[in-house]
Amino acid sequence: MTAATTKPTGISERSLRRTRLASGLIMLVFVSLHLANHALNLISLSAAEAGRLWFIAIWRSPPGTVLLYGAVVVHVALVMRSLYQHRTLVMPAREALQIVLGLLIPLFIIEHVAATRIRFDLAGIEPTYESVIRGLWIDSPANGLRQSIALFIIWTHGCIGVHFWLRYRSWYNKAAPYLLTVAILLPVLALLGFADTGRVLESEPIQSSYGRAVEPAPARHLREARLEDVQTVKYTLYGAFAATLLSVIGLRTRRSWRERIDQIEVRYPGGETVRVPRGFSVLEASRLGGIPHYAVCGGKGRCSTCRVQVIEGVSKLPPPESTELATLKRIGAEPGVRLACQLRPSGDISVVPLLQPSNEGIVPVGSQQTNPGREQEIAILFCDIRSFTMLTEARLPYDIVFLLNRYFAIVGQAVERSGGRLDKFIGDGAMALFGLNGSAEEGCRNALKAAATITHEMERLNEELAGELSMPIRVAIGVHAGPAIIGAMGYGTVKNLTAIGDTVNVASRLETIAKELDATIVVSEPTIRLAGSDTETLESREIAIRGRVEPLRVYIIPQELTVRFV
Repeated sequence: MTAATTKPTGISERSLRRTRLASGLIMLVFVSLHLANHALNLISLSAAEAGRLWFIAIWRSPPGTVLLYGAVVVHVALVMRSLYQHRTLVMPAREALQIVLGLLIPLFIIEHVAATRIRFDLAGIEPTYESVIRGLWIDSPANGLRQSIALFIIWTHGCIGVHFWLRYRSWYNKAAPYLLTVAILLPVLALLGFADTGRVLESEPIQSSYGRAVEPAPARHLREARLEDVQTVKYTLYGAFAATLLSVIGLRTRRSWRERIDQIEVRYPGGETVRVPRGFSVLEASRLGGIPHYAVCGGKGRCSTCRVQVIEGVSKLPPPESTELATLKRIGAEPGVRLACQLRPSGDISVVPLLQPSNEGIVPVGSQQTNPGREQEIAILFCDIRSFTMLTEARLPYDIVFLLNRYFAIVGQAVERSGGRLDKFIGDGAMALFGLNGSAEEGCRNALKAAATITHEMERLNEELAGELSMPIRVAIGVHAGPAIIGAMGYGTVKNLTAIGDTVNVASRLETIAKELDATIVVSEPTIRLAGSDTETLESREIAIRGRVEPLRVYIIPQELTVRFV
């Protein structure tokens, strides 16, 4: 049974967030093409001018104009709505940075729009790249510097938004280096193109006209044409933005005064009580009261890390809206479990954060994991030394450490060269993950390759240390593939990306089975199937796995057959 089944009505928060995201992406595409057009100046001014014709054909067409300016209006309106809805301004630094950059953008971009498009339109002149660059590089370098700063702010704001939108996608870690390269190169190339053409024009006399009007206008006429009208439009835009922002601030202030006499209590298991105005979310109450509370997605209802168990006041809670309801259903939440970021209680309640231990008081307010949990199908390899106690009897501690480090180096290098990630060493055992940044099929093939490489390298080590060892070093390896929970887990500085779940337990069990069967490698049938390996010459068995109803078919790979996987 899930927490609630009430169907919400009206426009959901999820729909509004998607609309805000879509409008932001439209503006980011516009800026990206604009920067790419500037970068063409590195080829030549004529190349940039040719690119400009394509650019205006898209964005100054009726559909392009409606799309762009509609996105601007919608995005600004939804940002102002979001700013008003924030019941407290206590938030993680990245949220604050995103808001500050967003509010700075109009202060810089209005000047740019007024100095280029509005000024030329009022003068009846179609601008060219030459005329714009002369205006910003030669006639008014202060405006050129201001627009360069605006470029940095706009681009950073957009890139931050894209990062936090994509960071939980399974493919993002693999694509991130390429996206970062584009994010750095595009504005740098645009600024270099602007500066290069500016220096060329500065050293040359004015030879061409400033536009394509019926009667070409000289530079002086453009600078003076309808200057008062340009200033009027510019200050009107500034005034509209300022009035909107001040209205939001005024409404927030009015709401705060009204809510001072209408407050509720949110009580926590440690005895803390936070009084907040009615309408605050439980997550906002935690932040306002300085109580550690996880919210990996930033309080947008996309994850369940902020969930709480409501102990008192359940009957008076408002039903969950669509965003919260979808998340609660997905995790199979029990009755009384709610998302702290979405729950806005109308009366006093007592809650217990389910992912926040009461004694973990040193976690900073609003802390967020850099690698939150996600489910992904991967391959897992466990490797262990057989009869390690017998092998190290009567050996000096330094010798044992030396031997283990040689073994660890073999395992680590085999895993890394096969495209895997070494998760941890446990005593003389090791755990490795494959397929984190690729397909499950590729992960399975890489895991088998790593297992075969380990066995061959251990043979070489035995030959090298034949005179030093009382018995050859033999390893047992288990490999299994399936869904696992991947995330940053641990405490303090001892926090690493790892995997948990049934797949991990089965892989560990297969390593034990390898010891019991006196086999080198034991691989589950799902792993062999995904890897596309031939099984005709391999011995197979069905084994019982603790916690699983059905037996699992496994394949036993002896030492002499491991070469096929290298």
